[in-house]
Amino acid sequence: MPKQHFALFGNPVSHSKSPLMHNLVFGALGLDACYGRYLLEDGTLLREKFLTLGLKGANITVPHKEHAYRACDHLDPFAQKVGAVNTIVKREGELYGYNTDAPGFLRAISAFESRKVLFLGAGGTAQATAAILAEEGYEVTILNRSAGRLEKFRQQGFACYTFETFRPEVFELIINMTSAGLKDEALPAPAEILETIIPQTKACIDVIYGKETPFLRLAKQHNKPTKDGTDMLLYQGAIAFEYFMDSKYRFDEVLPHMQRAFELN
Repeated sequence: MPKQHFALFGNPVSHSKSPLMHNLVFGALGLDACYGRYLLEDGTLLREKFLTLGLKGANITVPHKEHAYRACDHLDPFAQKVGAVNTIVKREGELYGYNTDAPGFLRAISAFESRKVLFLGAGGTAQATAAILAEEGYEVTILNRSAGRLEKFRQQGFACYTFETFRPEVFELIINMTSAGLKDEALPAPAEILETIIPQTKACIDVIYGKETPFLRLAKQHNKPTKDGTDMLLYQGAIAFEYFMDSKYRFDEVLPHMQRAFELN
């Protein structure tokens, strides 16, 4: 069997641990495969680039998860429901799309006994995780800068607000679903809103990993427990690997090798 190639598509991608995570598993399991990264500025070219690079599979990060949804020939039921894909596998010339963000995220927040959740942001990651949390009985509210992205959430029955229409209330868990703080010192919502709701919450989570974002720093200033996106990345990566390898390897078999990516300098 020829060497299998995998990649991460996104913008930015240089910071990502995904290549190291997957390559560590390939090495540990003795698989002839490699995983790289591809900086994709135009998401409409995702399918073309995937095929041109001769990939067996790919992960997709911000801001292209909705483009990935449209690039696939087949979608699993959950990806179809949420309209966002972060894992693509090529089988017999056709592209199959999955969403591993949501189950990965659900595992990551299981330690928090909080059912009333506020999402900051309404992108592809928020779409998938809001849907799976709702299925599991969480009460999810969406706060986003603009109204346009909120319409899909409203149609699914979620409470939705823009910065202008938001009226603060008590949320047990506040989660940054945006890329604010990844490359800059930006907050995911106006400081005056965050300064009102963070003191009343139980904990704050950021899907960004590997750095203390301004959002998490603000939460710590209010003595709130915080968690970055490391566990979510690990769990979704292990689930994606199962799809890449057609379920030949178990989640628990893959995860310890991926965890080494965060132990190495």
